[in-house]
Amino acid sequence: MAVTGWLESLRTAEKTALLQDGRRKVHYLFPDGKEMAEEYDEKTGELLVRKWRVKSALGALGQWQIEVGEPALPGAGSLGSEFIKEDNANPIFMRKDTKMSFQWRIRNLPYPKDVYSVCVDQKERCIVVRTTNKKYYKKFSIPDLDRYQLPLDESSLSFAHANCTLIISYQKPKEVLAAESELQKELKKVKTAHSSDGDCKTQ
Repeated sequence: MAVTGWLESLRTAEKTALLQDGRRKVHYLFPDGKEMAEEYDEKTGELLVRKWRVKSALGALGQWQIEVGEPALPGAGSLGSEFIKEDNANPIFMRKDTKMSFQWRIRNLPYPKDVYSVCVDQKERCIVVRTTNKKYYKKFSIPDLDRYQLPLDESSLSFAHANCTLIISYQKPKEVLAAESELQKELKKVKTAHSSDGDCKTQ
């Protein structure tokens, strides 16, 4: 039921689409004023970016919060919190999904694979990453599973380590794959402007 609920809210959201630089960019405006922006690879249909923006209590637009894709580059855009330059040696956490899996990459983790422990915390509905040398610890949720109200399954979780990067994969449940397929059909109905057309029209 929850899967249908989230899919329905995507269907009823006000949507605009734009084709630019080989990416199909879709903007959603929900009745509560929340905004979601997604970018898909035009050829493969792979999700490259998903970000959210909510209005403050006074109606001002907040900063975009990235859920999927590269974190904002320090110094990019306006001078603000993004301008604080991160130390390049610090671990960098980002999500980059594949067709069949939710996937996260944590760069700048030089320790061997056997140092890492990656598990599901059922009580807090999150994934926990820790190292036996106590040098790194992180908890993160899978917002997609929360939106679809699906359980976390330890057997869907795996990880690999290469080139100082820890790659954590969580196999997408069949319900999510089916919903994503339905959404792609829905997005095909949205009139897509091209970057040369100027502003994209609202569906």
